Amino acid sequence: MKKILVSFATALDNIRTRFFHTVLSILGIVIGVAALVAILSLIDGMEQYARDQITKTTSLKAILVYSKPYKLVNEVEIRKNDFAYFRYDSFRKMRSGLTKPAAAYLYWRQNDEITQRATNRKTGTIVTGVSLPLHPDLQLIHGRAFIETELNEQRPVAFINQRLARQLVGKQPEQNAIGQQVIFKNQILTVIGISADKDARTPQLLIPLTLFPDSALKANPPFCVIEADKVEDVSTLKTEVEHWLNDNMKNQLADFSINTNEQRVNQATQGFLLFRLIMGLIVGISVLVGGIGVMNVLLISVTERTVEIGVRKALGAKKQDILYQFLSESITISTLGSLLGLGLGILSTLAFVPIVKSITDVPFQVAYTWNTFLIIVVIALLIGVVFGTYPAWRAAQLDPVEAIRRE
Repeated sequence: MKKILVSFATALDNIRTRFFHTVLSILGIVIGVAALVAILSLIDGMEQYARDQITKTTSLKAILVYSKPYKLVNEVEIRKNDFAYFRYDSFRKMRSGLTKPAAAYLYWRQNDEITQRATNRKTGTIVTGVSLPLHPDLQLIHGRAFIETELNEQRPVAFINQRLARQLVGKQPEQNAIGQQVIFKNQILTVIGISADKDARTPQLLIPLTLFPDSALKANPPFCVIEADKVEDVSTLKTEVEHWLNDNMKNQLADFSINTNEQRVNQATQGFLLFRLIMGLIVGISVLVGGIGVMNVLLISVTERTVEIGVRKALGAKKQDILYQFLSESITISTLGSLLGLGLGILSTLAFVPIVKSITDVPFQVAYTWNTFLIIVVIALLIGVVFGTYPAWRAAQLDPVEAIRRE
């Protein structure tokens, strides 16, 4: 260890005496590492931004279960004559069989037309059949939602969003829509509540799922959303749903598609990993050029210090000592270049991000991770060892007599 420390101290002293020459020789490493740091940091920031957007738009705790009424025959989708789909009673059985804490919701959704009974005026809307409990995002601001009894007894009640309420009552207060009746598929429905619009841009009519006959459910199968209390339970719940469908749906697991939003995160991660590797390989060419610069400066150093090497060998220095000295110098030079490149890369990204924000108006932030810094450390060591080995070996092989005679 003492020999290694002495070697690094000697290397630093030699770099100091040839500082300007050394800095010019490592410009390739500085530029290459700076570009690599900038690219990796920007990609990490992009990946973090993508994860945040996915998390905001979808829940990572959610499991989506869809019926698949179509089959693929010769690359053409053909509707199946018979396939499995959820009814409210089968949905409740499936929900009760889950062993991990989770909330489950069943939806039937279709763009359709309803008729206001009092005026016979037709309105386009999204009709949604829902089960209980309601999703927390459905917040009632007037009236109430239907209850379990009304759901089980198939009572013709409904609640609507504010947008549809305003269309039903015109200039009157929106709460006046409560008590009005609308007609959907020849069913007269009484409005009992109004939910907040939130992000909804279209009118919505929400009714008990049990009001739909089997023919309607088969024509447009409902879908199930299961939201786990904990992200780590998603995999277990997905497996339980698969087993339940296989055991209780006439072994027709193939009639269902079970998806989790983790797939979107994994897809984004794979995409960014591929992008990171490709850009890393491209930028790696600059780092390679920098490594050649390190080899060049060390070969020049060996030539300039031939007599010094010969004197040291004549005084008892071993080949191993000379090898350590020049390898230490190589690693020190590459580390210096990497550190300068690291600083330049960080400064460049800090200057680049405000430009991106001003152009795109996107809340994008650069991300500096330990992986990036670890990569820079590894690069510095690899460059020092790989490109310093030959000059160090050449210096170690010098004959002391011939080296001194070159004076």
